[in-house]
Amino acid sequence: MADENTGDSGIFIDSDWKSQAQAEKEKLNAEAEQAKAQSGQPKLPEASVMGLLQMLVEPALLYLGRIPEPSTGKPIVSLEAAKYYVDLLGVLTEKTKGNVTEEESQLMTGTLAELRAEFVEVSQLVAQAIKEGKARTVSPEGGATMGSGGESTGGIITP
Repeated sequence: MADENTGDSGIFIDSDWKSQAQAEKEKLNAEAEQAKAQSGQPKLPEASVMGLLQMLVEPALLYLGRIPEPSTGKPIVSLEAAKYYVDLLGVLTEKTKGNVTEEESQLMTGTLAELRAEFVEVSQLVAQAIKEGKARTVSPEGGATMGSGGESTGGIITP
């Protein structure tokens, strides 16, 4: 029969061993953090609901033409892609109800409402620009296309 300080394998475990193991673990973690900092790689922020929110808002704004595309510095509009990210935020908001703080909930619902309003505004501007011949829709492959009802099936370009 093993005593209370002996594991199933019969190895004696005392508090000094536990303390030493914990100290070694902390030292290894500190060394890993130091190595990561020295490698020049940026430290990622802590995972959070706010991080998820940002991951959905930025591409939505990008595809609504509200922030420039990083590689070209020019705005792009893809209503289909923008709708996808807005819809994802809607799913996140709905599925996390009751499981986030009041502040997070208000931020998600407020942001979702703002993005939906922005989507409607940009959709109307695009429809008007297409009607006036100031823009046209293009498919991802580069051919001009128009979905039924006049909605964009790809990106928007100006002539």
